Amino acid sequence: MAGGIAHDFNNILGAILGYTDLVLHQSTLDDTTRLYLQQVFASGNRAKELVKQILTFGRKSEPLRQPVHLDEIVEEALSLLRATLPATITIQHDIDKSVDTIDADATQIHQVLMNLGTNAEYAMRNLNGFFEVRLDAVEVDEAIIARHAALRPGPHARLTVRDTGHGMTPDVLARIFEPFFTTKDVGEGTGMGLAVVHGIVTNHGGSISVRSSPREGTIFEIYLPQHSSATSCSVSLEAPILNGNGSILFVDDEEAIALLGQGMLEHLGYEVAVFTSSLAALETFRQAPHRFDLVITDQTMPSLTGEALADELRRIRPDIPIVLCTGFSHAIDAKKAKAQGIDAFLMKPIMGHDLFQVVQRILSQKTGKI
Repeated sequence: MAGGIAHDFNNILGAILGYTDLVLHQSTLDDTTRLYLQQVFASGNRAKELVKQILTFGRKSEPLRQPVHLDEIVEEALSLLRATLPATITIQHDIDKSVDTIDADATQIHQVLMNLGTNAEYAMRNLNGFFEVRLDAVEVDEAIIARHAALRPGPHARLTVRDTGHGMTPDVLARIFEPFFTTKDVGEGTGMGLAVVHGIVTNHGGSISVRSSPREGTIFEIYLPQHSSATSCSVSLEAPILNGNGSILFVDDEEAIALLGQGMLEHLGYEVAVFTSSLAALETFRQAPHRFDLVITDQTMPSLTGEALADELRRIRPDIPIVLCTGFSHAIDAKKAKAQGIDAFLMKPIMGHDLFQVVQRILSQKTGKI
């Protein structure tokens, strides 16, 4: 079920992100419009990461962790919370941008903040209140370990989240991290929000504590180990995108995605033939197999899947470079695609720059074209 949702949702996100990206590359945008579209793009990227998280949970595999800047995740979460929390709640923050990186799954840390924000909103519902987030660096010593036994000595990032809501009684406070425990009315919550927060923090080698009392609000304090070496967190610079030349066959049964692929690649200078039918694409290729320099195809399509289409194309012309794309598929993954001779395997939604780099790399290797 998770895979099916991911496949359909990734197609929707692909259109949202792709067309937004195309518009953002126009030089005629005014500053306000560009700012709004950048927010759309940022939110779409967050949704993309959340879909990845759904698939991670579905596969019961380890999340991807890498050095991340916690201040950037906090600021992005606060930006989304400002749009969702009622105007009666004032959001305050104090973020130390000098805090070192942490080894983390950025999406899961983002989820921690969103869950705590949602919880705070419920605690302050129908009240005028404050939601405060602070980020600073702290050296964990024996005094802190006495309160957080799971921590080890050393530099940590400390995230403090406070609300001025109705607070909690001691009996409620003792159970808030239990799965399915909730004080909310039926239909208001599942009791999983804080349990998920606790699980994410502990799985990242951190610790979380809470202080609360009736009518005094609630304070969550989260400690996360800082990255062992700041220098190991390298910044990936995007390679320049060059104007391309060559003919590409682009196949996707979703019309919006097919037209998006055409727009992206034609914007770069390629000649593009687009098909929403894999059978029609195969027939066109059969009639002129040397017309195309590259084929980009979706995997999940009626009549003929991308994997099957690739096999048919290779029977006609064994040297044709092929890129296979999918939102999710039980039938094929990157390892299997590579074993079958597929030149590149891309997970949807596909970012324009990622697509451009793959196309340029394959064409330069296979045909000498850029």
